[in-house]
Amino acid sequence: MRTDDGEGHLELHTIRPAARAPGGPGASGAAQSQKPRGEGSGVVIVHGTLITDQLYRPFARKLVRLLGRPVHCYNRRGRAGSSPQPADYSAATEVADLATVLRETGASDIVAHSYGGFVALQAARSLPIRRMVTYDAAVSLSGNLSQRWRPELERSVASGQLDDAWAHLVQGLETAGPVSRLPLGALRMLSILSARTNLGAEMRELLPTAVAEMRAVLAADAELGEFAAITTPTLMLSGGWSPPYFAETGRQLADAVPALSFAVVPGQLHEGPIRPGNRLALRAARFLLGGAGAVTPPSGNLVGSLTAGGMAGIAGVPARWRRIGSGG
Repeated sequence: MRTDDGEGHLELHTIRPAARAPGGPGASGAAQSQKPRGEGSGVVIVHGTLITDQLYRPFARKLVRLLGRPVHCYNRRGRAGSSPQPADYSAATEVADLATVLRETGASDIVAHSYGGFVALQAARSLPIRRMVTYDAAVSLSGNLSQRWRPELERSVASGQLDDAWAHLVQGLETAGPVSRLPLGALRMLSILSARTNLGAEMRELLPTAVAEMRAVLAADAELGEFAAITTPTLMLSGGWSPPYFAETGRQLADAVPALSFAVVPGQLHEGPIRPGNRLALRAARFLLGGAGAVTPPSGNLVGSLTAGGMAGIAGVPARWRRIGSGG
């Protein structure tokens, strides 16, 4: 998929609902395509930092089963089969790329994680999006994330000291749970050990993109009033075991912007969308199925669990802040 600036391309993967033969229950299984068009009412997943869209495909398959709609995963610039980040990379780059994906797929909804949540909320200020769910959106309000920035991270990446860079990133963002509180020396050792795995090696290679993305978040630091233009119904979720600053940002935004609601999902870590379990997919699907023009949920055990769990109450999110109970 070519980008609108004409300087690059994005790698896209689509998972579609199982095809049912006329007059019978037969299904062909989910299929993947590099450039689907005209899908309508689909969902785009916007992934976080240091990873690729591949880790989100199990989550995407759950959403497909729950919604009966195609789900599109794409690799943001700087990773896998997509183009490198341009020299003038910024939040505007990501918003333009997301606009391209929405247009080319015909998708109407977004589910976004961490830095992807930042991108989605930036995009919602100018793009027509039907409904949106974010999880631990990395938004900087009134400089609250500036203290998370470690200049040592950028210096370490520039000098090729990737184990040091990873240690500073983990300590600064605190997204690795209790591991984030380990001394830098211990974190360096963990980086060395993790580099022996495919995922750990990939994360090390993506550290330069993390520097650019953190700088983009800080450069887009905003006051609450600047999000008032968002009219897309949005559910901001945060994990009960995620760093507290994600929840605090969600609460502040939900208080200030009528279109936004906030909820905590107990027992979930920051990497919730890429871990096993159905809870987050159920929460996202409930919200995306709510409101005018919602798609009628298909039959099936997972969807039965979704509707039995009180879809109507969650979908409307009548309370400004709703603490979602366990289950699902």
